[in-house]
Amino acid sequence: MFEPELLRRVLATALERGGDFAEVYVEDSHALGISLDDDKIERVSAGHDRGVGVRVVVGEATGYAYADDLSETQLLEAARAARAIASSAVPVTVADLRRIPPGYEHQIRIAPESASEREKAELLRRSNAAARAAGPEVRQVSVRYGEARQRVQIANSEGLLVEDERRAVQLNVGVTALRDGRLQTANRARGGQTGLEVFAGEVPEALGREAARVAIELLDAVPAPAGRMPVVITNGWGAVLFHEAVGHGLEADHIVHQSSVYAGRLGQQVANPAVTLVDDATIRNHRGSYRFDDEGTPAQRTVLVDAGTLVGFMSDRKSAAKLGMPCSGNGRRQSFQHLPVPRMSNLCIEPGHATREAIIADTPRGLYVVSIGGGMVEPARGEFVFSVTEAYLIEQGRIGRPVRGATLAGDSFRVLADIDAVADDFALDPGMGNCGKLGQWVPVGVGQPTLRVREMLVGGTG
Repeated sequence: MFEPELLRRVLATALERGGDFAEVYVEDSHALGISLDDDKIERVSAGHDRGVGVRVVVGEATGYAYADDLSETQLLEAARAARAIASSAVPVTVADLRRIPPGYEHQIRIAPESASEREKAELLRRSNAAARAAGPEVRQVSVRYGEARQRVQIANSEGLLVEDERRAVQLNVGVTALRDGRLQTANRARGGQTGLEVFAGEVPEALGREAARVAIELLDAVPAPAGRMPVVITNGWGAVLFHEAVGHGLEADHIVHQSSVYAGRLGQQVANPAVTLVDDATIRNHRGSYRFDDEGTPAQRTVLVDAGTLVGFMSDRKSAAKLGMPCSGNGRRQSFQHLPVPRMSNLCIEPGHATREAIIADTPRGLYVVSIGGGMVEPARGEFVFSVTEAYLIEQGRIGRPVRGATLAGDSFRVLADIDAVADDFALDPGMGNCGKLGQWVPVGVGQPTLRVREMLVGGTG
């Protein structure tokens, strides 16, 4: 990372022709990936990416340039390229840089770099062996290990100077099971902004066994029912439905451009009063967390829907200024090659007072959803369609047979309004989320308790 004096020279160069704001974003990232297929370690890949992006803002216009060479010459060249949009000949004074300490620290006990690639590969072999031992139906096992370490430094013309380090590890197990010509797959993962302690004990074996159990169980799945019915969504990863169906519509760039169904609805009731929805970048060790966003704004816990009422949006500096609201610290970018845009961190529905068991017992017939796959969302209309990768019938208040081929469809207002029971068993997802927007991918998290949507449109063939 660079000394403050050099960063200040870069900022001054960026504003030599005038402007409202300038920023330098420095990144140094390392990544390692190990893959296992067909009982063999197939690939070990490593990468190192570093570079700098310089942004200049003049009124409504933004100039941005980046370089993958961190020499002083290239930093200044990027600053000159970004300032090309400036029309004023009056130079701007850059404030003295003041380093801001992070508000919290992630607790990492076993740094990934302290273990060899051979030791990490053994985690994959253990998961593979446990999955293979689950039964003769297991035909294919794929295991992926990944780790990343990203260091960023952000300075701007208002005097801000911050540094953040983001680490992540993940182990993902995919199992394919086959019987009598029927084929099913299942995945399980574990990870987060943590060290190798997340894989302590028999965690690799547990992931392999669970993925195999589900894949084998789904071989007996019946066709999913079709029609409107109650849907109970499991805690943890189930919240990905609300990340997609609701969260993107609450990102402030969609509000600014009037391309969200939530535009103009601040202060209105948009959900059942049992629902409180937050975006929380301060959850220690979770995948979507950070101590500063990619504009240097300290991480925050932002309440979006409070007891059913819309009270906030997720914003970066630009969208917050346009809305006349404080910035929520959700300006994120994939790398130094990209401009920041409003993005979710960890989107969570807060716990209620019911129990999971009571919610299921109170549902005579419906669908119990464990895992949701890909889908489509239209933020401007709030409409969505998702595939369901693991679900079970609810029959006479009990979880029954697994189903296959289910989809969920609806609109964000109705799904929020129709949440009629929220349990007390809040859980975060296991640390596996990524989110794409405008061609950029960033790590994210979700969390929720078990909850019931009174009625959703389920697509199926049963």
